[in-house]
Amino acid sequence: MLKSFKIIAFLEGISYLVVLYNMLVNKTFFPDLYQTLLQPFGMGHGILFIAYVVLAILLKEPQKWSYKDLALILLASLLPFATFWVERKYCKTA
Repeated sequence: MLKSFKIIAFLEGISYLVVLYNMLVNKTFFPDLYQTLLQPFGMGHGILFIAYVVLAILLKEPQKWSYKDLALILLASLLPFATFWVERKYCKTA
């Protein structure tokens, strides 16, 4: 399950950056492209976000994360690039 979380954390981080790019660049310069990409990228990111949160909660006990660690991991899902940090810091195998 840890390997799945690592993959989801990476993909969630990438999808967040893609959604931000679509919102900041495409909305301004390519409004038609923005509308076309909004639903599929938003849906993909939403699914990855939910999977990230659920897997983080499920991994709390097996990984022996404290509630503070879990809170940081969950907070990282809201910040750009932070899921990459979580993947490196908290997803080490014993």
